[in-house]
Amino acid sequence: MRKKRRRFSKEFKLGLLHEIEMGKPVVRAAREHEIHPNLIHKWLALYEKYGSDTFQGNGLSYKDEAEVAKLERKIGQLTMEIDLLKKALSRMEELRMKVNGSG
Repeated sequence: MRKKRRRFSKEFKLGLLHEIEMGKPVVRAAREHEIHPNLIHKWLALYEKYGSDTFQGNGLSYKDEAEVAKLERKIGQLTMEIDLLKKALSRMEELRMKVNGSG
């Protein structure tokens, strides 16, 4: 029979990380809370990378949100480039017509 996976709240994770920041060894915290030390190291790495946005819970994760924001910025940049190229093409077309018309 499989053990049911334990779920840890954001408050629990942040509290545990606070204990470690205050000097408690990871191994001791892991033993006290019956968690593998590697999981705590993973939480530490996520917290260092994403700060207060870490441990948002189920649904759209902070990684997904960051990726969406990055793609939205890229779309905006590409839209601006397309508009610039349209203007340049229009201007070149006007110049071509002017040169051919006066030639």
